[in-house]
Amino acid sequence: MNHGEFDAKGLYAALDSQRQGRRITWKQVSKESGVSASTLTRISQGRRPDVDSMAALVAWSGLNADAFIRRKKKAPREAESLAQISVLLRADRHLSGEGVIAIEALVKSAYERLRGD
Repeated sequence: MNHGEFDAKGLYAALDSQRQGRRITWKQVSKESGVSASTLTRISQGRRPDVDSMAALVAWSGLNADAFIRRKKKAPREAESLAQISVLLRADRHLSGEGVIAIEALVKSAYERLRGD
């Protein structure tokens, strides 16, 4: 198995560099990102943010969330094809929630039927 650990201290350091580069305070980071000051304090202490806070901070900073996953094995694991397709469909702003679900069902059905193993 390819297990990984989240690097909260690395996230905090990157956020702090972003904050300093923009010459703003942590209070401004909180306001702009929508993440509470208490959550930012917890991250500074090495604690992990919740998923919504992590998403907000990554969106605010432009950082790649994957950069803070420390894998125990050298080779990164590639995501399954269906998982990658699902991510792309859900990121498509032209699709409604119903549209995403419908296309996912079609793709999954075809994939299972045509799968080679």
